[in-house]
Amino acid sequence: MNKIEKLKLIEGDFSFNEAKEILTSMFNSKINFHNIQNWSSQERFGKDDETAQRKVRLLKNEIEKLEEIIFNAKSQNKKLVIKSEIIISLKED
Repeated sequence: MNKIEKLKLIEGDFSFNEAKEILTSMFNSKINFHNIQNWSSQERFGKDDETAQRKVRLLKNEIEKLEEIIFNAKSQNKKLVIKSEIIISLKED
């Protein structure tokens, strides 16, 4: 693997409904991941995973921003251009 790999995740023009479905699904999946991390910490150690809880709060704030963007697109009858890539690199411990 090269030092940095880039993977295209999303690229295209989307209606506000399509954008909402795609992006909220992604955010909700990530929130679910962190909720499971927190649950696992509660089960194994009897305490919350503060990092997971913080990330859930941050992601929920991002969903609020997304809803505003989608509302504006809908009110202006505009499509949304979305481009997203994942950048992966290796890191020494």
